[in-house]
Amino acid sequence: MKVYLDNAATTPIDKEVLDAMMPYFTEHYGNPSSIHSYGRKCKAAIEESRKKVANFLNASSSEIFFTSCGTEANNTALKCAVRDLGVKHIISSPIEHHAVLYSLDCLQEHHDVKVHYLNVSKTGEVDLDQLDQLLNSINDKCLVSLMHANNEIGTMLDLERATEICSKHDAYFHTDAVQTFAHYPIDVQKLKIHFLSASAHKFHGPKGVGLLYINGDVKIKPFLHGGSQERNMRAGTENIYGIIGFAKAFEIASEHMSEHRAHVEGLKSNLKNQLITFFPDVEFNGESGEKSLYTVLSVSFPKDFGSDLLLFNLDIEGISCSGGSACSSGTDAGSHVMKHLNADPSRKSVRFSFSRFNTNEDIDFLVSVLKKMVAVEV
Repeated sequence: MKVYLDNAATTPIDKEVLDAMMPYFTEHYGNPSSIHSYGRKCKAAIEESRKKVANFLNASSSEIFFTSCGTEANNTALKCAVRDLGVKHIISSPIEHHAVLYSLDCLQEHHDVKVHYLNVSKTGEVDLDQLDQLLNSINDKCLVSLMHANNEIGTMLDLERATEICSKHDAYFHTDAVQTFAHYPIDVQKLKIHFLSASAHKFHGPKGVGLLYINGDVKIKPFLHGGSQERNMRAGTENIYGIIGFAKAFEIASEHMSEHRAHVEGLKSNLKNQLITFFPDVEFNGESGEKSLYTVLSVSFPKDFGSDLLLFNLDIEGISCSGGSACSSGTDAGSHVMKHLNADPSRKSVRFSFSRFNTNEDIDFLVSVLKKMVAVEV
């Protein structure tokens, strides 16, 4: 039996999404910038996809820009805010995704930007009181960049309060919503968000396509130069089948959000309860309950699970999961998130992440494998 529990890294593409994409591989292959019928057909499909995504976000179509991934969207928001909006200070947290952290390092080193990092609790909660105080003390234009949910431990940001604080101090706000987009409703008319990043492959869409929402009141110049694609904001021939897939996956997720959430929450609860029952020495990283991303469960295992080889042994048994962010896999540096939270280095943290395609049978199989690893009597 093979079980895939690494959906925070990427999700399997939905067949319905793939079916929607296929005609744009084979029949409708025109360049959307061409004026002939092939091009017009593709251009219309892109704009329909843009409108569909905008409607679900309660945004204007003119505020939606398709990118190659969440990383590009993050880079664009951060670097263009500095270049075009007069931002001199950026406030973030030390447990952001590296797409944000490395961009901040670059801006601080090469663009004379002062970066401030907020305190984070042992469960990964960002200190929003400190954010309020820090913004009150800075006179220059500020950008705040905080992820909606941490990709490794699942702790969520109080997005409403964070945006209210930024609005009070007239600061720009960017959120990396790659892990939450299409899993939680986001109304950009109710929340004062200036930039929001997302990626299709986190919600059963294709890899290679992302999104950047830019509030209509914000005026930035293109990050990539060349053609006039994406309303003169992003040069390069559009990934039309990716955009079609993004919109279709988002449509499915949005229309069945409550149903999918209930199913995944049941899986997470089942695993958590079984781990507590059979392995009293396990611990859980991050927040729980409403403050926790329902698709992620980060588990800290003690030494007797064979910490150094735990992920390897699970993989041998057919279970795919992660020790942290997939973007950092293949290195021995360890998780910057767990290090910052002062996690016990003798324990092994494993991220199990779920999707609507997982079943309780998957959970039971995982637990049976873990039992076998530590020779727990059934």
